[in-house]
Amino acid sequence: MPHHHDDHHGHAHGHEHAHDDHGHAPHKAHGHGHSHAHAPASFDRAFALGIALNTGFVAIEAFYGWKVDSLALLADAGHNLSDVAGLVLAWLAVLASRRQADARHTYGWQRASLLAALANALLLLVAMGSLGWEAVQRLSAPQPIEGWTLIAVAGIGIVINGATALLFLRGSHGDLNIRGAFLHMAADALVSLGVVLAGAVYLWRGWAWIDPVLSLVIAVVIVVGTWGLLRQSMHLLFDGVPDGVDLAAVRRGLLGLPGVAGLHDLHVWAMGTDANAATAHLVLADGADGPAVLHAATALLRNDHGIGHATLQLESRAFAAGCAVRHGESHG
Repeated sequence: MPHHHDDHHGHAHGHEHAHDDHGHAPHKAHGHGHSHAHAPASFDRAFALGIALNTGFVAIEAFYGWKVDSLALLADAGHNLSDVAGLVLAWLAVLASRRQADARHTYGWQRASLLAALANALLLLVAMGSLGWEAVQRLSAPQPIEGWTLIAVAGIGIVINGATALLFLRGSHGDLNIRGAFLHMAADALVSLGVVLAGAVYLWRGWAWIDPVLSLVIAVVIVVGTWGLLRQSMHLLFDGVPDGVDLAAVRRGLLGLPGVAGLHDLHVWAMGTDANAATAHLVLADGADGPAVLHAATALLRNDHGIGHATLQLESRAFAAGCAVRHGESHG
């Protein structure tokens, strides 16, 4: 149960923890033991199917690359192996984020999803860097292309990578980790499309340079698209305010609540890729009803700003003034 020390004479301060992301009333605080992975939980089948399909595609590419002695196909098989690793990484993060909190990890393992999103972004950038480097090498010495074999194998790649990307499309907007998996697979579908186009143009015009040129263009497009994932995952790992939260609006909303005379030490951060948290000290107006203020503040954070895990400390004016004097400044 939360502990609320409310001194109507204004000498003490209150501290209340409202862990309300599952719809419990704020006076039913349960600590940090809930699983926040209810959104990605439905992607288990997508991960399993995606990993199985891509592992099979790697085997097909490697076999035909060896059979027709195509360096491009063998290199792409290696790249697609990194996709399997990326999907495994993202899935492991989802599984880790479901682990219950314990005495050593009081928030559980939710941050694993942020680490996986960052790792997927880095993995994709490295893969595109190697693809670009290989393309530059091939530009200096264009080689004959096995047109029809490239078209056939890459066509299979478009279907497999495109289908896997679609499995993650639904969650790519609200969960950074799922977005990482989606971008990885969508990027590969684009690479495979480039290979098909290169094979077709080579059969039509005999231009051996078209393959590396298209590879370079696609690599640049994917790097530009991945940069946002890298920036956002780094931002959240350093406890930045999540993109979907307007901190100024949160501050205005809390200060506008009846009974709130002031606010300081407001912090908002991401616990994982699908759960946000906040802490704040609310200074109560004289005669304000503390529990009512707490209930209204918790509801505001959850319903208006998507912050389900809020820890709010209630303070009297006298206590807040004393804190400001002791710290030599007013906290924001």
